[in-house]
Formats: sequence, C-alpha cells, structure tokens
Amino acid sequence: MSYMTINNRRVEFTDEKNVLSVIRKSGIDLPTFCYHSELSTYGACRMCVVEDDRGRIFASCSETPRDKMVIYTNTPRLKHHRKMIIELLLASHCRDCTTCTKNGVCVLQKLSRQLGIKEVRFPNNKKQLPKDLSSECIIRDPNKCILCGDCVRTCDEIQGMGILDFAFRGSKMQVTTAFNKDLAQTDCVGCGQCRAVCPTGAITIKQNIEQVWDALSDPEIRVVVQIAPAVRVAVGDKFGIPKGENVLGRLVAALRRIGFDEVYDTNFGADLTVMEESKELLERLEVGDNLPLFTSCCPAWVKFCENRYPQFKDHISTCRSPQEMFGALMKEEARMNDASDSRKVMVVSIMPCTAKKAEITRPEHFNDGEQNVDYVITTTEAARMIQEAGIDLAQLEPEALDMPFGISSGAGAIFGVTGGVTEAVLRRLMNSDRAEDLEAISFTGVRGVDGIKEASVKLGDRDVKIAVVNGLRCASEVLDKIEAGEVHYDFVEVMACKRGCITGGGQPVPIGPRTKKARVQGLYKIDKMAQIKLSSQNPIVATVYDGLLKGKEHKLLHNE
Repeated sequence: MSYMTINNRRVEFTDEKNVLSVIRKSGIDLPTFCYHSELSTYGACRMCVVEDDRGRIFASCSETPRDKMVIYTNTPRLKHHRKMIIELLLASHCRDCTTCTKNGVCVLQKLSRQLGIKEVRFPNNKKQLPKDLSSECIIRDPNKCILCGDCVRTCDEIQGMGILDFAFRGSKMQVTTAFNKDLAQTDCVGCGQCRAVCPTGAITIKQNIEQVWDALSDPEIRVVVQIAPAVRVAVGDKFGIPKGENVLGRLVAALRRIGFDEVYDTNFGADLTVMEESKELLERLEVGDNLPLFTSCCPAWVKFCENRYPQFKDHISTCRSPQEMFGALMKEEARMNDASDSRKVMVVSIMPCTAKKAEITRPEHFNDGEQNVDYVITTTEAARMIQEAGIDLAQLEPEALDMPFGISSGAGAIFGVTGGVTEAVLRRLMNSDRAEDLEAISFTGVRGVDGIKEASVKLGDRDVKIAVVNGLRCASEVLDKIEAGEVHYDFVEVMACKRGCITGGGQPVPIGPRTKKARVQGLYKIDKMAQIKLSSQNPIVATVYDGLLKGKEHKLLHNE
C-alpha cells in the first residue's frame, strides 16, 4: 500500500489522481478556487500550494501522488503565500459584500475570514466594467470575477458551448464572451452551470423575488405556486437540514405562511407529460417518422438543439414541459371559473433551473394571448424569500399540498434526475406496477450518472432502443453520431445539467459529490415510498382528462 506523509501523519492512498485529493482524504480541507473534480486541472489560483521536505512549493491539484512523499500544508511560507493571494484578489475586487447575492456563500469571503485577512493594503485601480443584464436567466458582473476560469471550463468541457473565455492579457485580463457580446446575443442556453461553479458573485441568478412579493401583497391576485421535484431535496441545504432530505411538507407550510393562496406539485404536470409523451412515442414508432423522439422537458436542451442542431428540431417532442402543462391547466381552470372568483390568477414556479425563466417567455407557451406561467423563482430564490419572511424551515411542521392537483405518482418525482423521464415513460408503456417489473425497468440501464447511457426494451414485437444523455457536450456527441448514421435510437432523453435537475443552475451551492449523491437518492426514495407508481394510475389525471382537458388536450399540453 502506497502512502504519503502529510503534516507528519502517514496517509495511505490508492487511485487518487492528485495530491490534493489525498490531502482532503486525510481530513484537511485545503482551499481552492479553480479546482473541481469533474473539470480539467487548471492550477491557476495557487491556493492549494503545499511544501515538501526539500522546501519546494507546488500546486497540489496538479501534482501526481507518489509513494513516501513528505508534504506540509500550513507552513509559515504557505500561510504568507495564501494571504497575499487573497489580499491581491480583494484589491481588485468589488467589495459590496453586504448587498451581494453571494454574501454568506462566497468562497472569496469565506477564505478571507479563514485566513484572517483584516485589511487590504493595496488600492483598487481596476476600471469598473458594466454588468451584463441581457440574459433572462443569469447576471454577469465582471467586477467580481477573480479569473479562476471555473465558468470557462464548465461551459466548454461539460456543456461544449464555449460561450465564455479569457480575453486580453496581464492586468486587463477578463472573462467574457466572443467580441464582448451580451449573453443574449450568443448561443447561451441559460443552463446556469457557470453560476453553479462561480465562487464569487461574478455570475448570479437573475432574480424575480420582488415581483412575486408584489403579487402576494395584492388582494386582487390569486397566486398559485408549483414546486418542481428536485427542489424538495435541495432547499433544505439552506436551513441546515440533512442533504437530500425530502422537505416538501415543510416547504408547503412555509409557502402558505409567506402568502401563496394555493400550493401544488409540478409532479402532477410530470404525470401529464408522461401520458402525452408515451402516446407520442407510440405514434411515431407506428409511423416511423421523425425518430428518434427527443424529450422536451429541459428548456436549455431545447434551445441548444434549435441553435446548434436545427436539422433535429422536428424530432423534439411537441409536449410542453411539466411546468408549462401545469401552468396552462391552471390558467384554463381560472378562465372556466371566472364567475366564482374574479381575481386574476398568477402562476409561480419554483424550479431548480435558471433556463426555466426563459422558457416561460417563449411564444409557444402562451394560450389565448396569456402567458401560462408568470414567474419562475429558483430553489435559491425560494429559500431567500423564506429567510426574508423570518421563517426557519427546519422548525416547521409539514403540511399537505392543496387539492385537486396535489396527488402525483412516484414516476413524476424521478423527473428530477437523469433517466427519470425515460423510466417514467417505460413504466407507462409497460403498464405494470408489479415490483419485479418496476425493478426490471430500473435495471435496463437508464439509471446512473454516466453522461451517455444506452438501453433496449421490448415493446410488443419491437426492440426500442433508448439513449439517456446528460450534459450538452454528451448531447453533441450523440447527435453527431445519429447524423452520421453510426447509431440508431427510437427515444432519447436529454438534460443539459449533469445528473439532471438535482444539479440545476438554480439549486443551492456548493454541490459536492456527497450532496449530488444524496439528492439523487432522495428522489428515488420518494418514488420508492409512493403508493402510486405509474402516471396512468393517478386518479386525478383521469379526472382532468375527462373534465378540464376534454377536447383541449393538444391546445393545453402541446406546443403546436
């Protein structure tokens, strides 16, 4: 067994890819700005430097561990080195910390406290640059950028987009778009993964909190809120609740105290999506046209396909996403009940996704000239509203969702994790809730965190070939192979974010390996405990099809 000596203590290691991983394995949380285990090693921030027994200083993130290495992580030289880095970063950094969105979760702020920085000796001579407010999803503030490169590598290596990159040199270097265009003028899909890795407030969520507060205070508005599946296993992070715990009941209680008139579950919309998408798949399989069928739940993926692969546009399902189906349903219900309630209905969605903010403004998501979903607030924004109201989520007693749209299936819950949409559709097509059949579906290969998963299932006399993709770089790889005729699929699920919505751009950060795993397990646990396993078994779904939706299924649930 190989070992290293870290601060005079022997630490064994096996397949760790760098010295930093071994150090963290030993229980020492060495600070970093630019290191992420799923990205390439960049080694720019130099915060993770260590010293060996010969006095050599090097970045631990880029050094391969060797047997019998002797290193130190906190010598006087290293402490001086790290403090100087932080001080220089602060010298050219906007210091409006008290009003910054990242206040309290900013890595630069955290390390400044950790290293005991009490003053900044150098003046800030950096020219103030304008904010980019053009995107409907995120805000870029270059004055808070520390040039760690996390957003650049995430956009390129995980998403394959390359929207952001470094420009200029020396003290004038900055992260920007090509030709310094506004984000709205680029191919940015609004996935928010750059925001999820940004350690400071340089990239933040474009917030709609104030508009929602205004609506809640207006007695002439009936404010209805829907909660996406991935939200319930993430919002607890902001209140000290164990990672991945389902806090839906507590969240419902908090939203009622804030002032929402009705609280529903987007999982009901997911059940409708399963019904419509499985039907559409069967129709396309029968006709043999526009295969494979691509899922349409992820707006970042839909925009990516339209921008980069327009030749596949007709392959995208015509089904609206669960949030849009639910929004259309609520607005139609309001139109039918005008006489009994004259208040204007406003639909608010709590989503793990920043791209959902742009989805609701697309022209196909209007009915009778009215926007189906009025505002999207992310999980992070919802937590902020709860905190602003002085509510401690952890102390609340759980409450039930409102009826009639408060009942949903376990199939709807797993929409929040990669492979969940596919698994839900397969359950509907196989139409069995027997434990052994459900287990067989889960073992087809649709579960797991791999970027590209393949499966084949038997439907009647036909073998239906499926691909489950997460991360837009992986989506490019699959689309290129389909176009070249190298692979054939009948059904392809794509999510822009790795692992699905549980790591969406609007979720609480940081999202480390344990948090990711806990959130995935949290959603599968909800499904396991659900009494209704199939979307088709949801009794309210049948009632809605026979009533509110009758004769209007295509108008309310589809984009064309």
